[in-house]
Amino acid sequence: MNTVAGKRVCRLRRELAAGMVGSVPDGVPAQLSQMLEVIERHLAPTLLAVHLYGSAVDGGLKPFSDIDLLVTVTDRLDEPLRQVLMRDLLEISAQPGRSEALHALEVTVVVRDDIVPWRYPARRELQFGEWLREDIRAGSFEPAIVDPDLAILLTKAREHSIALAGPPAQELFDPVPEADLLGALADTLKLWDSPADWAGDERNVVLTLARIWCTAATGRIVSKDAAADWAMERLPVAHRPVLLEARQAYLGQGEDRLASRADWVIEFVLVTKHEITRLLDADAQGA
Repeated sequence: MNTVAGKRVCRLRRELAAGMVGSVPDGVPAQLSQMLEVIERHLAPTLLAVHLYGSAVDGGLKPFSDIDLLVTVTDRLDEPLRQVLMRDLLEISAQPGRSEALHALEVTVVVRDDIVPWRYPARRELQFGEWLREDIRAGSFEPAIVDPDLAILLTKAREHSIALAGPPAQELFDPVPEADLLGALADTLKLWDSPADWAGDERNVVLTLARIWCTAATGRIVSKDAAADWAMERLPVAHRPVLLEARQAYLGQGEDRLASRADWVIEFVLVTKHEITRLLDADAQGA
């Protein structure tokens, strides 16, 4: 039998189709309705909650923004369900900037008992994103994994999200301790040690580093463009062009040529990682 949240998803899809959901930002309802149809079809029997978070509710979608959805269920997914869910999401997602009708989707599925009570690092059941497109097409599906990034994701959801089904995120999830959030930032930095780690994804890495820097300094999680504005005032002048180009490209206001500016990007990564590490070390010593 469908859960209460599953029935709410069904009703919400009808409301979206009729234009009756005022809390959902402009430009989201059509694709969101498709996402909810996939979730309802595959996850309704175990569904506890669906939360919309990220750019869609924090400053509005930009040309290269993802639509971020956090889905909470009661049971783990078996492999056939994991695969069909990923394939169906692939059909209603598009690579950033490649479609006028579709945004890139990022859908994270968690089992409530894996994250409540909170523990670090926590286990996520599934994550879909455009970076997995070729793997999914090739029949390769990422399994459930322990993911430090859930500390950041759940903090964002608790701070600002729309409960499309189920209770508000502040009620459903425990707060993430500051030490765990900072630990997740430190773990994320380890992903980018050499140019091969950001090749082809320069814009996103540059903007993500600006966000991590802002969060490490202020404790706030802000949008990519807001983080870029914050970091721009603190960067040495020589490194600002990289961040400015990444910000303008993200907003659809300029061309992304960062792949051809390898030396500039390397210097930016080194400078921002140094500043972030300095802040995180100071926080650890003061704890």
